[in-house]
Amino acid sequence: MKRIINIKLLNKNFNYKLPSYETDGSAGLDLRACITNSIVLKSGQTKLISTGIAIHINNYNIAAIILPRSGLSHNHGIILSNNIGLIDPDYQGPILISLFNRSKYNFIIKPNYRIAQIIFTPIFKVKLKVVKHFTNRSKRFNKGFGHSGIE
Repeated sequence: MKRIINIKLLNKNFNYKLPSYETDGSAGLDLRACITNSIVLKSGQTKLISTGIAIHINNYNIAAIILPRSGLSHNHGIILSNNIGLIDPDYQGPILISLFNRSKYNFIIKPNYRIAQIIFTPIFKVKLKVVKHFTNRSKRFNKGFGHSGIE
């Protein structure tokens, strides 16, 4: 079942390619750079890139997560400066992508380049309860961060 998410185009003078699933099996919609001219992202530099859209999820049980594109990261060293982004259900502002060039080479972002992806996920609201001890010990219990090793 597909949910309807409202999207608003923010730049009337731009030839948009709307966010889209690249294949039938894609989990994320690709977000594109809404820029009129190419932008050079220098080695070690961070820039905020417009997608030219705003969304309104309008369902407090759904949030959106902005993720990097693995090919951009692996092949070019282009990642999200904040690793991931969270779009709250009540947010209606522009979707901006903060890109960081971790490589030693400059990277050129061209108009309509696919620069990130967005997925929509259910949200479970919780109520926190302070306790002195957990009543059930998990198998892991207090073995700590990274306790299972790498093999």
